[in-house]
Amino acid sequence: MARLLVVIGLVMAAAGLLMLLGVPFGRLPGDLVVRKGPVTFYLPLATSIVVSIVLTLLIAWLRK
Repeated sequence: MARLLVVIGLVMAAAGLLMLLGVPFGRLPGDLVVRKGPVTFYLPLATSIVVSIVLTLLIAWLRK
């Protein structure tokens, strides 16, 4: 359990560092934004796919 918490912390720190460096995390080209008057709908489709792939690879690596 401790190892998992350390890995989660490192992943979060890496994501924070990437955001500080200006990587457009959360605003990828496949994310959908619909604005109609005062209402904005945001669907992070591409971001969800990228996060899913990264987490799948990370979990597969941790299981080995």
